[in-house]
Amino acid sequence: MRARWVLVALAVVAGGCGSPPAPPAPVNATPAQVRPAGATEITAAPGTPAPDCDREASLRPGPMPEPGNMPANSTMAAISERGRLVVGVDQNTFLFGYRNPTTGHLEGFDIDLAREIARRIFGDDDRIDLRVVDAAQRETALTSGQVDLVVRTYSVTCQRREKLAFSTVYFYANQRILAVEGSGIDSAATLARKRVCAVSGTTSLSTLFALEARPTVVGVTSWTDCLVMLQQGQIDAISTDDVVLAGLAEQDPSVDIVGPSMGVEPYAIGIRKDRDDLVRFVNGALDEIRSDGTWQRLYSRWLDSLGPSPGPPAPRYGAAP
Repeated sequence: MRARWVLVALAVVAGGCGSPPAPPAPVNATPAQVRPAGATEITAAPGTPAPDCDREASLRPGPMPEPGNMPANSTMAAISERGRLVVGVDQNTFLFGYRNPTTGHLEGFDIDLAREIARRIFGDDDRIDLRVVDAAQRETALTSGQVDLVVRTYSVTCQRREKLAFSTVYFYANQRILAVEGSGIDSAATLARKRVCAVSGTTSLSTLFALEARPTVVGVTSWTDCLVMLQQGQIDAISTDDVVLAGLAEQDPSVDIVGPSMGVEPYAIGIRKDRDDLVRFVNGALDEIRSDGTWQRLYSRWLDSLGPSPGPPAPRYGAAP
């Protein structure tokens, strides 16, 4: 019996002295590139074209009330009683509306413009509730009453004016292209069969679908998502307003804004359709902002990198808001 146990033990030892196990297969260290949440290929132009209109015309303002003394029973009086102006804004568009990574505060041209309107209601630009809304949520935020105004690089179009009112235009942008240096993309014609990113719910999409040389259009929820996808090679270019592209270019020196204008984008403040008194008040505030030097001060603070100031757009007044 003892001899048998010895033989078993020797067999176990011998088995343990065999060849070492094969090393594990090497692991690919390159992380998989995951598309941002909500990124999707868009295969059809959004919406249906609206009848032509004078899209930039808005209601003429009346006399401006003193801050803190809004007309009785007006929309502004209700806002004053609430204690704050509620404004839909962006947090991902550098220069116009973005969250400062150091302070966590929302900053930019649009943010300061919204504060100037609050100042003219309350006499205090801190009496404001800035609520972040995606581009595709702007209309719903207004029609549902979640916000009083939307100040978010909001291009006024005839289609949008069928459901919303708009202020007079406070800024003109031009749609262009952002591409990596040396990519060979330098105009709308060179976008054919390229992957081009734009934010869902923006007028940039309609412009891309109108091109004869049709690109593959990728929609996302924010312009920073487009920039990340461009950096990772998941798309070939970004196309939207030049001022938005300038903010992206400041964050990545390897990209350039290229090509001529693909269309003019007039920015206005979005307002509910049934708020004529608020439209007139906002237009009066914008008139003051243009004439007292505030617009130029905001341009110098936020947009000086775009080049010499073009000056504030002249207001256009008509019958429709």
